Amino acid sequence: MARKLPPNLKCPTCRKTVKSKDPEFPFCSDRCRLIDLGKWASGAYVISSPLTDTSEDEVSSGADHSDED
Repeated sequence: MARKLPPNLKCPTCRKTVKSKDPEFPFCSDRCRLIDLGKWASGAYVISSPLTDTSEDEVSSGADHSDED
């Protein structure tokens, strides 16, 4: 039975190939790790739209109608 090779993992900053046993994994170097940290600190990574929970609105509106009887 042939052994499957792990997929090629890429550094998220510079896209160089990285092995999972490398000391800086998932980055290829400390420089790329610091660049990524700087992006987080500056707010470059954001969620595109706020998440809303509509179940709270349904529960509160349902409770108001049940008191009318």
